[in-house]
Amino acid sequence: MSQFGRRLTAGALVSMFAACTVTRPPEHRSPTQHEISSQRLRQVDGRIDKLGHRIDTHVTEGSYPAPQGDALRHRLDVIHGEAHDMASKHGGGLTSGEQRVLNEELDTAAHAIE
Repeated sequence: MSQFGRRLTAGALVSMFAACTVTRPPEHRSPTQHEISSQRLRQVDGRIDKLGHRIDTHVTEGSYPAPQGDALRHRLDVIHGEAHDMASKHGGGLTSGEQRVLNEELDTAAHAIE
């Protein structure tokens, strides 16, 4: 067999073996407790932000007078402060019970905003 033929055969074998190499899919790992508790805080913060935008929209559209909008924003600021005080006790996140309490407070605030 000529040298060209051997190289061609060797190249074909290398290509065939490379194509047969199986790559493992990335392993799925469960989130850590810290990641879960941090996500809870982000969810509460996101809800506070959305309610704040609703207040701004209502004030801009004239649905609320500015003092009422300020009072509602203050209420959200207090809840935000409570959330971050709670989170600071747990390394930056919330327990499920804390999130539940905060969501109940946010539910009440949301009803006042509508």
